[in-house]
Amino acid sequence: MKVLFVTSEIDDFVRVGGLAAVSAALPRALRIWSDVRVMLPGYRDVVAQFQTIEVVGEAPVLAEMPACQLGLAATKDGMPIYILLCPQLYDRPGNPYGDAGGRDWPDNGVRFGRFASAAALLAAGKLDPNWSADLVHANDWQSAMVPAYLAWNQIKIPTILTIHNLAYQGLFPKETLRRIGAPSDSFHIDGLEFYDKLSFLKGGLIYSTHLTTVSETYAQEITTPELGCGLEGLLRQRSSKAQLTGILNGIDESWDPRVCSELMRPFGAGDWEAKRANADGVRQQFGLALSRGPIFGLVARLVHQKGVDLVLSAADAIVSAGGQIVVTGTGEPEIEQALMDAHRRRPDSIGVAIGFNDREARRIFAGSDFTLMPSRFEPCGLSQMYAQRFGSLPIGHQTGGLAETIVDGETGFLFSKPSTESFLGGILRAFATFGSKDRLNSMRRSAMSKSFSWNISAASYSALYRKTVIAGV
Repeated sequence: MKVLFVTSEIDDFVRVGGLAAVSAALPRALRIWSDVRVMLPGYRDVVAQFQTIEVVGEAPVLAEMPACQLGLAATKDGMPIYILLCPQLYDRPGNPYGDAGGRDWPDNGVRFGRFASAAALLAAGKLDPNWSADLVHANDWQSAMVPAYLAWNQIKIPTILTIHNLAYQGLFPKETLRRIGAPSDSFHIDGLEFYDKLSFLKGGLIYSTHLTTVSETYAQEITTPELGCGLEGLLRQRSSKAQLTGILNGIDESWDPRVCSELMRPFGAGDWEAKRANADGVRQQFGLALSRGPIFGLVARLVHQKGVDLVLSAADAIVSAGGQIVVTGTGEPEIEQALMDAHRRRPDSIGVAIGFNDREARRIFAGSDFTLMPSRFEPCGLSQMYAQRFGSLPIGHQTGGLAETIVDGETGFLFSKPSTESFLGGILRAFATFGSKDRLNSMRRSAMSKSFSWNISAASYSALYRKTVIAGV
């Protein structure tokens, strides 16, 4: 089966959030069943990483979207990568979605409308003369319009849209409809219209053959007013027709502390002396005081969804009880500033590194005793899986993928409400466990023995691909 996997980021070349990790791992895990090819925009940082990119086709001008070329290259391990080459739209500084100051590019509607429309042409065999797709797998709002363009052009190729986070919907002014060549009669309550704006994600929810999201719990949660982001009615309809499936994400096999070269000292379950060495290394790296108390790690996007404000409100209690906190990530400027202020108040107990790199994240998971995950909602979450593999017990809100991957009292701690009081209840349980070395080490062993292999998820996706293709559009 020929599958076009359309994504706006992939760990190999460009990363903003968890979508990049999924886009790097899932297509690779699927290759034993399918001819999977990934397509992404030709951002400046992506194009710069290739010595040569073979141009295989050209997409013509569409409405106010410029013509662009389609390039074909490959990852180091040989996975085919299609790159949409359009310097006018993608050759820019900053990240894939905005400038260095964190402001969204004002023409994101055109940028990702062009991306989706070109992906539809590629899937239909109209760009690369040597390849077409049996199925398209789109991801989040940035590629959610691929099914819409296929439908508008009466191209019958089955499509799957994965919702990695329903809160990001790709909302644009109504006039964007004309700019991206969408039919004017598609703008209504049962179409692309969402509170008088154009919603790219809603387009995908309507036109995709099947919808998936990244945990079974989140698939249920998004059909409720609390987490449905105004789209719960449409999602309930798709769910009632058995057209919404939750498939839990996995993590890459490289997250193994026994062989991870980034750590101060690699270690396995039972080698707690080596884990303590990693803890001492983290304290030294972040300038924290020597301590016999626990380290609480936070490796996350620093945004409201992740409950960072709850970490800040619990910080004094953690430090007063003898704990230390280390944080790495990027996100909303006011949250970054609040964390830096907390560090300045207690530099011996709170370490903060604004920014993200994989090496630092691995060292924090290896050196910390507990990982803080007070997310208000969490479609899947990856940090709690990384943490368990590295013997750092997650303290997570009982929602989404956290509820499915943390075994309360065995591999971590779950708390019931996204409130400071409920969160502190989980933290107190963690302190009590830290005070009992036998219990702490037993939980660490259980956590480190868990498998979160992508092979399980990939098998579920492969079965869904076959079912969707057989059923047709």
